[in-house]
This record gives sequence, structure tokens and C-alpha cells, in this order.
Amino acid sequence: MQVSFACTDHGLKAPRNGEHSKQNATSPNTASQARARFRTVALIARSLGSFTHRYHHNLKESTAKLTGMKYRNLGKSGLRVSCLGLGTWVTFGGQISDEVAEQLMTIAYESGVNLFDTAEVYSGGKAEIILGNIIKKKCWRAETERGLNRKHIIEGLKGSLQRMQLEYVDVVFANRPDSNTPMEEIVRAMTHVINQGMSMYWGTSRWSAMEIMEAYSVARQFNLIPPVCEQAEYHFFQRDKVETQLPELYHKIGVGVVSWSPLACGIITGKYENGVPESSRASMKPYQWLREKIMSEDGRKQQAKLKELAHIAEKLGCTLPQLAIAWCLRNEGVSSVLLGSSNPSQLTENLGAIQVIPKMTAGIATEVDHILGNRPHSKKDYHH
Repeated sequence: MQVSFACTDHGLKAPRNGEHSKQNATSPNTASQARARFRTVALIARSLGSFTHRYHHNLKESTAKLTGMKYRNLGKSGLRVSCLGLGTWVTFGGQISDEVAEQLMTIAYESGVNLFDTAEVYSGGKAEIILGNIIKKKCWRAETERGLNRKHIIEGLKGSLQRMQLEYVDVVFANRPDSNTPMEEIVRAMTHVINQGMSMYWGTSRWSAMEIMEAYSVARQFNLIPPVCEQAEYHFFQRDKVETQLPELYHKIGVGVVSWSPLACGIITGKYENGVPESSRASMKPYQWLREKIMSEDGRKQQAKLKELAHIAEKLGCTLPQLAIAWCLRNEGVSSVLLGSSNPSQLTENLGAIQVIPKMTAGIATEVDHILGNRPHSKKDYHH
């Protein structure tokens, strides 16, 4: 399963000594050995107060006075999440030390990030352990969860909560369902973990619009709890689902988007402009598929477009990655964009995309569309 956590207090401030309440570790339960079937979103909460419902019906951003971070509702739920989150697939994927992982978590948290994404399959559960140890050491409050058939969902979530030393999470995301698990069972299991206090909301990850609608229909038919959000890949070169399929679901049933891979596995950073550097991710054996993608004809065309986009970034006084992240956030249905960083300087640069959001005017968006040449046909323009 996948776990993410976010601070429910949308007025985040930089942490001070003694500001946080200590989180009691969960009682030792037998950890689940089942394979991960879902992703979980855990949310760090500064206070024990209830979720903010004041902005329940709109996606208008509120800006933290001290950090500059902006917060949006998760779909049409009352849960507020930072518009930038930290994904631990790269961060805690076994490529960096625990010390650097803590530095990255601290930079993100002190910058106002309240959404952290992980999964039990990342380094065989090590990512969850590292994440939990950091949360406990820092005395941050947090939450978590996971699963897909009823057994895997419930046992998987219990295992994640134990590894992360948490009592509950705010959101759990179910990975794309397999054909062997009835939708009713998935929705009932997610409803169960919410009713048991292990999570507050649930969402989907890489589901089709049809599957999400099926889950919603099942929830309504049997008086169960429907999903509030979908995790989807979204960047310059992957647009159709987020821009044409999910907006309709957002307006009809309130399902928002947490997007991932805003830099297309590093392709949009520009570091592959002249091939694949030896120190890059694409040079590693597990990422042979990424290397082939970069070296393909389409990959070379993408690099040519990125050169043109770099001129727009220069005009706006930002880097290409910052432009790419701010571009993702221009979509009203995107609640948060998950960042993947392997070092503090990279994370700090990516967080700087917050300052670029006001510069993402309709004119700039049109320039980007002209260069990309891949804007999906849709009934409505979903730009701000």
C-alpha cells in the first residue's frame, strides 16, 4: 500500500522547540507480510483539532504567512493539503543515507509541506521505517494506511502503522484494482479502516475514470464511503487523464488529484539534453527503461521542446523544473504535486516553484501549449 501524510493545520509555521505534542508509538502488533496492494497518505497534524470545513466547497488557495506554502482542499473533502508534497520513492528509495533523508524531511516540513508519500514496497518497508523514525524524533504528529482485498488492506495498513509508529493516517490510496477483487470488497474494506479510526479518507492511485466512478456508485448503493482523490502521473508530456478525464469527476463527484512525477523521472530537469550522464538515474540498471525512453526518437523531440521551454523559464526568472511544477499547479483540480528529491539543494529548488505560481498567466500557459503541441481536446478550459 501507499502511505502519505499531511498536516491538517493549513496555517503552518516553522517548528519551534516544544511546539509539537509527542506521538505515542502504536502497540506492537504482528506486522503484515502481505504484498503491498495500496498506497497510503498519512497527514501530520500539529494539533488534535478537527479538519477544516470552512473551505469545503472551493479549491481557493490559502497562503501561509511565514512559509509561502499554499494549501488546497483534497478534492471536495474538508482536508487541507500543501500544494507541494514530498514523495519518498526517490528520497527514501535506498539511494541516500538516513541523515540526508532527515535533512530532506526537515526542509520540506519547515517549508510548509504537509503531504508525504510512501509505500511498503519502497526498499522492502525501509522507507516507512525511516519516515516513522524521523517523525518520532522530531515529535511531529502524523497518520497512515493501506490494502486491496479486505485482508491485504486491513493487515497492510496495520503493518504500515506499526513501522511508522503511528496510530492512524489521514488518507490511504488504493493502487489500481486487479480483476480478481470485486469493487464492493475494496470499498467496504476502505470504509472499514475509516470506521475503525485507522484513516480519515481514502483515495485511488492510477485508477481509470470508469473504475473511480464504479467505486463511487458502489459506495452510494451500499451507503459506504467513496474516494475523495486520485493519484495520477502529470507533467508536460503526460496530460490527457488529468486535463480531460479527471476534471469531469471533480465537478461531478468531488474527486481531486494528487499528481506525481512532475519532472517525468528527471527528464524535464534538462540533465539529459546531451545524453545520459553516468551519475544519473537513467544510467542505473533498474532504470534501463528510462534510458531507452530518453534515447528514443520521441525522447530527443522532448529534449528539443525543453530547450524552448527553458527560454520561458528564463523570462520568468525561474528554473525549468520550477516552471514544470508551477505548470502542474495551474490546474484547479490538482490538490498537491508530489516532489521526488535526492538531495537538499534539489528539494529547495523544487519548493521554489511556489513563487512561480502567480506568474503562470493564461499567456504563459498558451506559450507552453504552443511549444508542447499536445494539449488534449476538452469541453472546458480548466486553467485558473
